[in-house]
Amino acid sequence: MSKEMIMNSDSIAGTSPSGKKRLLSLNREVVGCRVCPRLVNYREVVAKVKKKQFLNWNYWGRPVPGFGDIMAPILVVGLAPAPHGGNRTGRVFTGDRSADFFVKALFEARYANQPRSIDADDGLELHGVYMTAAIKCVPPDNKPTSEEISNCAHFLKSELEICNRSRVILCLGQLAYRSTMNLLKRDNFFSHKIPKFEHGLEIVLSDGRKVFASYHPSPRNTQTGKLTMNMFSSLLQRITRGLGQTS
Repeated sequence: MSKEMIMNSDSIAGTSPSGKKRLLSLNREVVGCRVCPRLVNYREVVAKVKKKQFLNWNYWGRPVPGFGDIMAPILVVGLAPAPHGGNRTGRVFTGDRSADFFVKALFEARYANQPRSIDADDGLELHGVYMTAAIKCVPPDNKPTSEEISNCAHFLKSELEICNRSRVILCLGQLAYRSTMNLLKRDNFFSHKIPKFEHGLEIVLSDGRKVFASYHPSPRNTQTGKLTMNMFSSLLQRITRGLGQTS
């Protein structure tokens, strides 16, 4: 899928024409967003300066929309695009070490057709999974401000509504978890105090959907052993069993 194809409805997996149309419209809005000056400046500076190993790349340098099957039972929410990952490739969870870990786990659990997510033209297909991020632009030091989180919330809210076949929402990291749960609580899908984030946490919403929490598959977590492949694969297996599927 080329960068131009990100905006093409043919690149959106799923069977609902109305859903595809809504997501295509949302993706246009996401990609064109310039609401947060700090994030706009940072993503464009990164795209201009680049990383030494990617000097020949034409960086995306814009907000990054979601990717995958909009009819999927599993919706994955991450933090934000990485500076030389999603901000470079134009696809969420693509081209960085977090993507290497995450997509390999999806492949081994049979939710992806290949174990690597390298660039937007690599042929990756997700089966039963839609993945996105709470923040659509790369934030400096992976730390968006509360205002930036608030500005981006309506995009995630729209994705939650469009992906209305989801039965599981898997949040990767505390920021994704808090952003998602705040939206769900605001929309009356959860009426209690939001539980403290912890890996493996499982929450049942009022409509029967479940929210699962996991440590984010960042190098900081995976290289220190805070999140191992066994831990993450076990969580995916638990989710799969809950969906009545086999892995």
